[in-house]
Amino acid sequence: MEVITDIIHSLETAILSFTNEIYDFMGWWGIIVLMSIESTALPLPSEIIMPLAGWLLVSDKNLGLVYVFFAGFCGAVGSLIGSLIEYYVCRIGGRPLLEKYGKYILITKKDIDKAENLFLRKGEIIVLIARLIPGIRGFISIPAGLAKMNVIKFSLFTFLGAFPWTFALSLAGYILGDNYKQIREIMKPFDIPIFILILSLIIWFICKRINEIRNNSK
Repeated sequence: MEVITDIIHSLETAILSFTNEIYDFMGWWGIIVLMSIESTALPLPSEIIMPLAGWLLVSDKNLGLVYVFFAGFCGAVGSLIGSLIEYYVCRIGGRPLLEKYGKYILITKKDIDKAENLFLRKGEIIVLIARLIPGIRGFISIPAGLAKMNVIKFSLFTFLGAFPWTFALSLAGYILGDNYKQIREIMKPFDIPIFILILSLIIWFICKRINEIRNNSK
């Protein structure tokens, strides 16, 4: 358990340090860059990026609440940019790759067809809601791209779904300010239970998918 705690702490420290350096170097542009990276499903959590923006770029500089809105806006723009990159990669070459290699990551042609049909019918609401859900928001561009969802609608609902999230996190950082670190210390005892829960869900999902694929192939 102590090893897990050390790993989580090391990763968090590295991300915090990286985010601080980006903000020192790029200022407001740093939010867009970091959130673009976050929205391509890379392990750079918005739960760190945006609160730090509200703290370091707004509260720490004695700027008013209107700049929290601006931070949220920059975060949503970054989310849109990263999402569009992921969207077009999947739209242009995603389906052939998944049909050929999807079985190695437990994705079947039937899964792809289901995702496409679902997005054709309810793509807008799916994108809007998914942008508000941690752990899912960074991946929703993949099925949207595979389904070749209308890019204007995708962009609109991506931005509309991302802004409340980025604004809320910026506001939290703005209100907490330097207490952000203290809150994180209080939350640390919950790291291991959360890690175990996520790992258990991943293992359950993988086992379930393997059984489904085996049964379908019989």
